[in-house]
Amino acid sequence: MLTIYSDDHHLHHGKYELIDGQLTPCFEKPSRADMVLARAQKVKLGEVVAPREFGLAPILRVHDEGFVHFLKDAWAEWQAMGRDYDMLPFTWPNRRLRQTIPDCIDGKFGYYSFDAGVPITAGTWQAVSSSVNVALTGQAELAKGARGVFSLCRPPGHHAAADYMGGYCYFNNAAIAAQAMLDQGASRVAILDVDYHHGNGTQDIFYDRGDVLTVSIHGDPVQEYPYYIGFADETGEGAGLGANLNLPLPWGSDFQAWSAALDQGLDRIRSFAPDRLVVSLGVDTFQDDPISHFLLQSTDYPQIGAKIAALGVPVLFVMEGGYAIEAIGVNAVNVLKGFEAARG
Repeated sequence: MLTIYSDDHHLHHGKYELIDGQLTPCFEKPSRADMVLARAQKVKLGEVVAPREFGLAPILRVHDEGFVHFLKDAWAEWQAMGRDYDMLPFTWPNRRLRQTIPDCIDGKFGYYSFDAGVPITAGTWQAVSSSVNVALTGQAELAKGARGVFSLCRPPGHHAAADYMGGYCYFNNAAIAAQAMLDQGASRVAILDVDYHHGNGTQDIFYDRGDVLTVSIHGDPVQEYPYYIGFADETGEGAGLGANLNLPLPWGSDFQAWSAALDQGLDRIRSFAPDRLVVSLGVDTFQDDPISHFLLQSTDYPQIGAKIAALGVPVLFVMEGGYAIEAIGVNAVNVLKGFEAARG
């Protein structure tokens, strides 16, 4: 399988995030992508190529223009305040506060984010832009006739909505790729999110649209981040009614329970009959992931790839979560190898 990868991800390396009530060294760090790339090369998954440059136009098909320009200019505005350390937001426009965009960089950051897991550094803009290019290059290869492509994106994207960032995510790589597929002639696209955490940004972007089906298997938001979205009764609205399927599972779910949810999601995708499938490939469902609570084992992941392959549609795998343990490479590549073996 072809892998798309850019070294630019190393330019984004935040020092701290706010998690569990304390400032903690970031779980989302360059070694994540490095581990996955090393594993792909070790098992000879296939050729690794650099992404093409696509510019802002595909990003603006999904993301709010003001948000995009905030992210582009944020570091310069931060430095203009005399600050040379990482940016983190600390104030958000909560209930009954005015939904206006302040002039001050701190206020802007709060307006365009929903948590303190999105540090911005000197290299963040280049890294997130390149991550989008990695996803778009993958979808371009599908357009040429590839049946499966792996876009090794970092930073990840599925928590980013059209006009806000959060959960380590800045631009929604999977959503941008899906929109590009539609713009290039696909009638229907499905997005299957297998990350441990709900793909809130992806759901939000497509919630009122019927041309994109979003399916997410994730930790139940009554227990798990992002807490306020991802419930089973969220099925879409307007033209998108019925085009969103959430399959929340409790802490401690093993592969038997998780696989049953996957089967349900794949059945829904089959009935939707998409021209293309985007898989938000998070492997933080692993039993030893440091910030997650499912119990999947490395030997389970090839079965996930095989089940996805059985759909028989072209698939773009877009890297999402899985945190700072060597098994992230084994598990992500196991999905891809299982897919390839089943496709033959």
